[in-house]
Formats: sequence, structure tokens, C-alpha cells
Amino acid sequence: MPSTLPPVCILAGGLGTRLGARVRDTPKPLLDVAGEPFLHHQLRLLSRYGAREIVLCVGYLGERIEAAIGHDRFGLRIAYSYDGPVPIGTLGAVRKAAAGLGPSFLVLYGDTYLRLDYAEAAASWQASGRLGLMTVLRNHGQWDTSNAILDGDRVSLYDKHSPTAGMEWIDYGLGGLRRDALDLVGDDVVDLADLYNLLSRRNELFGVAVAERFYEIGTPDALAETDAFLASLTGDQL
Repeated sequence: MPSTLPPVCILAGGLGTRLGARVRDTPKPLLDVAGEPFLHHQLRLLSRYGAREIVLCVGYLGERIEAAIGHDRFGLRIAYSYDGPVPIGTLGAVRKAAAGLGPSFLVLYGDTYLRLDYAEAAASWQASGRLGLMTVLRNHGQWDTSNAILDGDRVSLYDKHSPTAGMEWIDYGLGGLRRDALDLVGDDVVDLADLYNLLSRRNELFGVAVAERFYEIGTPDALAETDAFLASLTGDQL
């Protein structure tokens, strides 16, 4: 049995506008991917690495996500935090869910499938004592604009909004926060990327390099690619 992970906060409240009519009546995390809702793949993978507590931050059609996924699946206890009628941003969603997440927790997006050792990443981060975690992939501009500098076991600079030419890494999609990190910024800061930027500048962002590319479902092409990839997996590869 793998070591139990910290609680996992999954940000699943986005509108998914780049997917057009596909998300008119179906929230992005419930889109069919390789024969089942995408969120099933994500939750099954987290369970395999020792997750036990999940908080799903939901917004657009969130009630449908709760009705479809429920509160107990793949050995996970699943709670829901609703953004409300007005979008509150990624950090706003984390802040609203924080009371149910404990003193430290992992954060990832509800449209990404990330193949890494979650337990090892979490344990290394917690042993470091740093306020935040960011997993990064050496990118060289391949998947999107590189936005991070990795220096040993820390992300010495992360800047999603104003990346520099010397950046070779990109945030992979799995992060982590100690709850007291949320106190470093005011409620007016609603983008999680801004908090990660501050943590990197304070030498408080632990970095974990990953080797395998990420998969996501944010665009029609990415959805098709992820569908084909997950359909190709069998047994303990899932």
C-alpha cells in the first residue's frame, strides 16, 4: 500500500470554452475520454498513488459533476467546494476550499492527466520544509511557453505572465501548498500563478523535475490525443 498523500485539491470549475459545443451541457471533467468520464482516469491514478481525500473545486455545471462522481469512488473520499455565481479564480477556489484541506495539500487541474510518482513528489516536498511545490517539465517551448527556472531542488523563478528568454522549464500541473502560504497575499490576488511567483521569489517553491509529458483535454486536438493515449493503456498502466 503506497504512503497516503496529503489531501488533493482539484480545480475543476472552468468553462472549457475552447471546446465549444462539447461542453454546452457537459462540464469538461465529465467529457468521455477512452470510454469513461475523464475525471475517472484522474481519480483512479491518484488513488493508485495513495490519495485518500479529494476536494473538487467546481463551478460551471458543478452539480452535474457531484451527481456523476459522488462522494466515494476508487477508495477516495470526495468533497465539493463550489465557486458560486461569480468566477473567483484559481487561487480564490483554493482559498475557499482550504478549510477542508488540512495544513498542507496538493493542487492540480481537473483537465490534466499527469504521469509521475505523486507519493515521491509529495514526500520530497514535505521533507524540504518549503511552503510550496511545483512540478516542472523541461520544455524548451515545445508544449507552451516555458515559464520556470529550476535550480537544483527549487524553482528559483516562476513567471507565467512575463516569462524570460532563459526559462527552459514549464509548470507541469501538479503543485502543493502549505495552508499558511495563502496568508502571503490578499484576497484581491485570485490567480494561483501569482502566489507561485511570490513563493519562487522567496525561495519557498520546491521543484520536482518530471520526465514524461503531460496530457490534457483543454482543446479539441488535446482531447483527441489524450483519448487515444488513455485508450492505449491497459491494466496497471492506467
